[in-house]
Amino acid sequence: MKVVVTDVVFDPYAEVQKYQAGLKSGQSGGVVSFVGTMRNFNDGHEVSTMWLDHYPGMTEKHIEKVCEEALERWNIIGVLVVHRVGEIKPDESIVLVATWSAHRAEAFDSSRFVINYLKKRAPFWKRESTNKGQRWVEHNTEDSAADISN
Repeated sequence: MKVVVTDVVFDPYAEVQKYQAGLKSGQSGGVVSFVGTMRNFNDGHEVSTMWLDHYPGMTEKHIEKVCEEALERWNIIGVLVVHRVGEIKPDESIVLVATWSAHRAEAFDSSRFVINYLKKRAPFWKRESTNKGQRWVEHNTEDSAADISN
């Protein structure tokens, strides 16, 4: 398991390859990765940049806890989360969640579980710069698939 919160632009596919190189060879039959990128619109406004803030130490602990829960709930081999903070521009990667398992179903389910947690409950605060000025984002865009209870 690896959790990184960074203010540096990252290449999610290079991160997946780097993490996978550290796993025991021949054990995973499936890798599921999700990469979230910044849109240039939200709630009817153009968005030029987004500022993501977090509480260092606390945020990482929350994410590590949900990754540990995923490792307990599914038969997965590895979990990788990389999350950006600071100023983010459209098309830049915001988040990477990747899970490795012997079978695809567990890789899909565990990856969905972790990203849904990040979307719904992870302690991040977002401020957008829009064509109407700056605003704090009070909630994420509704996503009916983001129910983390299953």
